[in-house]
Amino acid sequence: MEPFVLTNQSFFTIEKWVSHFSGLVVGMTTKHGGSSKKDFETLNLGFHVGDEKSDVCSNREKVSSLLAFPINDWVGAEQTHGIQLKKVSKFDRGKGSNSYEDSIKDTDGFYTNEEGILLTLCFADCVPLFFIAPESRMIGIAHAGWKGTVGQIAKEMISAWKKEGINPEQILVTIGPSICEKCYIVDKRVINMVENTLEDVETLPYNLINDGQYSLDLREVNRQILLKSGVPDSNILMTGFCSSCDKEFFSHRRDQGKTGRMLSFIGWKENSKHL
Repeated sequence: MEPFVLTNQSFFTIEKWVSHFSGLVVGMTTKHGGSSKKDFETLNLGFHVGDEKSDVCSNREKVSSLLAFPINDWVGAEQTHGIQLKKVSKFDRGKGSNSYEDSIKDTDGFYTNEEGILLTLCFADCVPLFFIAPESRMIGIAHAGWKGTVGQIAKEMISAWKKEGINPEQILVTIGPSICEKCYIVDKRVINMVENTLEDVETLPYNLINDGQYSLDLREVNRQILLKSGVPDSNILMTGFCSSCDKEFFSHRRDQGKTGRMLSFIGWKENSKHL
């Protein structure tokens, strides 16, 4: 069953999580319902893609209003396709929310167990990974393009949470809208790195389509990494939405690099323990 449900034209929520965990805000935006023009039409939420900053800020204010989560409580990352994670606190609120320049540097994932912080990352084909450990109220989000995927950012998050006293069996993960296997064609160099990452797996997440070209299922690679990291299969949800096939989304590949960004987000509303 598809975990992402369209709440309105501007964003999807992870329905199962939202209905189970009071005060949780979690999901991913679409490309619809904003102010941006031309290549960024209309709900571009990325500052770094060449759009008018005033339009991006307007779009962010709109999403903030829809989510009822103040923009000054958001945190955003530089996103360098690495595997650096940062545990954030209320002290970090507002970093990267209104400008790219003050986003948290060299970071591709966040986690926190504090309320009143919305963890946000931008996407346009890369895989968004959402994490929650309900008993500890720890939440996290990670950006896994092919570099972050083969660098095992998913495993990094599980390892970071182990240090917080959270066992992998306690962690739920949702793999979000991103480019599908049919749309994602890569060369042998990338496949070699995938092979090094995934030794001894039963089902290979790629297929040779012609000489030196492979279709790669990045979502499945992340799922396999999560399984190897000790997360039970029953704890993992995976979307069927493709950012390239489905016109709800911006796609870096489909739009040949000139496009906007969706926002993936997760946060506990203030005082949500008492809701």
